[in-house]
Amino acid sequence: MRFLYNQQATDTQRLHNGAMPGGWESIPLKMIATLRKGKKPHKVDKTLWPGAIPYIDIEAFEKGNIRRYADSESSTLVDKGEIVVVWDGARCGHVGKAPKRGVLGSTLGAIEPVLIHPDYIFRFLQSSYDTINTNPRGIGIPHVEPQLFWNLEVPLAPLAEQKRIVAKVEELLARVNTTKDRLTKVSKILRRFRQSVLAAACSGRLTSDWREKKPTVEQAINLIRRIMDERLMRAKNSREKEKIINLYEESKRRSVQNDVKQDLPVTWSFCEVNELGDVCNGSTPSRKHPEYWGGGIPWISSGEIQNNIIKETRETIGKEGYKNSSVRMLPVGTVLLAMIGEGKTRGQTAILDLEATINQNIAAIIISHGLISSKYLWYWFQCQYEFTREIGGGSGPQALNCQRVRELSLNLPPIEEQQEIVRRVEEMFKLADVAEKRVGIATSRTEKLTQAILAKAFRGELVPTEAELARREGRPYETASDLLARIKSQHESKEVIERRRHNKT
Repeated sequence: MRFLYNQQATDTQRLHNGAMPGGWESIPLKMIATLRKGKKPHKVDKTLWPGAIPYIDIEAFEKGNIRRYADSESSTLVDKGEIVVVWDGARCGHVGKAPKRGVLGSTLGAIEPVLIHPDYIFRFLQSSYDTINTNPRGIGIPHVEPQLFWNLEVPLAPLAEQKRIVAKVEELLARVNTTKDRLTKVSKILRRFRQSVLAAACSGRLTSDWREKKPTVEQAINLIRRIMDERLMRAKNSREKEKIINLYEESKRRSVQNDVKQDLPVTWSFCEVNELGDVCNGSTPSRKHPEYWGGGIPWISSGEIQNNIIKETRETIGKEGYKNSSVRMLPVGTVLLAMIGEGKTRGQTAILDLEATINQNIAAIIISHGLISSKYLWYWFQCQYEFTREIGGGSGPQALNCQRVRELSLNLPPIEEQQEIVRRVEEMFKLADVAEKRVGIATSRTEKLTQAILAKAFRGELVPTEAELARREGRPYETASDLLARIKSQHESKEVIERRRHNKT
């Protein structure tokens, strides 16, 4: 790429607005750097063969994960540590360093500064990401707009000052990164704290002192009998009563077969979800009928199940959608469990704070008798998240179903202790929420620090300027204008050599 020097003197005078530090110049990027655009290699393979070198595609560039190798002939080579910019794609304008020597992918480009400290240009381009990425060229895959990119105004410091600026930036950013690492560790500690609280709550350790003060509390085994009696009393007919009796007998039979041994407090009991309430799922009204949707009846998809309390829904259905699908209105306090999903969704849970319907990928545990704390059950599922996901695993589709949910086991405390557990968990989670909020604020501030440091660097505010030091020490110094003259001279010398070679051939 050719440099445009014809009007260098007038351009730099015009761009110099009086706000630049002494000895600096504002200069277009195209006058001090060139680009080697990546190419598509002739051969790319996952295996290494003689003459092949690492293929640096976008993933290898951003994550340092070399997955493939390429033929170096007729390819764009890059050395480890060279400045690389994402030229095509959603992240166009993102700048980093080549993780190792290799072949540069076609969506990337290597930036070569001319007589400029490489890290000075690297940090400048980092500070300019928002500008570069705001106007990506092209239809379909975004591209860096070359005109915008090469006309970026670089606040150019004298070379000696560039080195000091880079050293100071590296020092400050190292501190910022250390702070980020510490904040990340705090976030992990808070997540472990919440899980530890749930583990203590669901094993009885959290309320051991409470039980000592409540020796006459109703035992959970009696609570289960009361729940069964209440459900039998509410049964609409003899067939429904028989079904309820059978499910309790099946649960007991499975418990004996599995020889369940739990180190539980004497007032607690081991049981299945089936023994606590009805389990059902919902459905999705046909999307082919617009009149089925938007009618004001809350409808929940599995993506909304995020260990949360649901107070509103993303979508609603109408009366026609309700009539023409297998949905049912679920009461407030119903506990929901996502049954499908290979990501985080499967096994996550929620609790309804409004009456709503659900889709077919969610199991609803309806606690209509009021003898179980819905929130305790909600916390139990959160505690058992990994185990529940494993139950829904296997070689086929990663999914639970309503029958598997009915057979999920749990540790059941007396109802009074359930309520005390919920109170204590919420109290401790509030403390974690406060700490998490502070970590979030600190993280946000830290993220802004990098750009703030870079902004100060390119205003000449991080280190004493070369002009100041030279004045104090009574010595001359090379200004940015002098540096530009050297760049021009070097470029012209290369052009002369290239013309001579061309003439000889």
